[in-house]
Amino acid sequence: MKVLVIGAGNMGLTYAEGMSKSKLLNRKNIMVLDNSEVKREALHKISHFDAYEKLEDCVPQADIIFIAVKPYHAEPLLKAMSDLVMPQQILISIMAGVTITSLKALTGLQKVVRAMPNLPAQIGKGLTAYVASAEVSRIEKLTVEDLLDTTGRSIEVGDEKLIDASTGISGSGPAYVFYFMQSMMEAAVQMGFTKNESTVLVSQTFSGAVELFNQSNLSPNSWMKRVASKGGTTQAALDSMEDNNINELIKEAAFAAFNRAVELGKVH
Repeated sequence: MKVLVIGAGNMGLTYAEGMSKSKLLNRKNIMVLDNSEVKREALHKISHFDAYEKLEDCVPQADIIFIAVKPYHAEPLLKAMSDLVMPQQILISIMAGVTITSLKALTGLQKVVRAMPNLPAQIGKGLTAYVASAEVSRIEKLTVEDLLDTTGRSIEVGDEKLIDASTGISGSGPAYVFYFMQSMMEAAVQMGFTKNESTVLVSQTFSGAVELFNQSNLSPNSWMKRVASKGGTTQAALDSMEDNNINELIKEAAFAAFNRAVELGKVH
């Protein structure tokens, strides 16, 4: 099997690196296409990558084509590919908002997978939600999932609308966590901790809380009840969040990202 990654940006290279380790490739190099000469020169120095500049030199060779470019590049790129693709090829797109219908119409391919990754994929802790067109067989979906799992975990969703929704939760979600961390670090500094102490306090608190959650069957609400005692310090903080409607504001933020993903899809 041969895989082509189009777009050598952060996410494209993250998946290229991850997929290069898959046993499915049988030690074959990942093909990577990028318009930047600087990036291609860097790719040439990586033994498990073959760098390309022209679509016609690599698209016909691929069994799976993985597209990792910005959504505004979608239409010209996909149209340029349409004369080069073959029916048996599988197209995987991580372009936000670009629908399966658009991917099919612009390329002529029918075996299409739309996926939404997130930033922790860069350290092998990512989450990729994906949905496949009806033409993708069960065996082919297992192959796709194996490749996506090389950067963390993947989940198949049954409705394409949930790809836009996953943008609002897992895709954009790391930024929400960083936002909360930044606020807590700023509070720690205001309380008198040094910047370094604040970083350690907050980062270890987050990683510890997530690990506690992952190693149990308890809900977040159950954990909050375990930490908070009536009239105590934690309850004072939680009461402040409730009084300021933080729960609803976080939901609104997630829906803002979701709605923007839907808007992006209407452009294509």
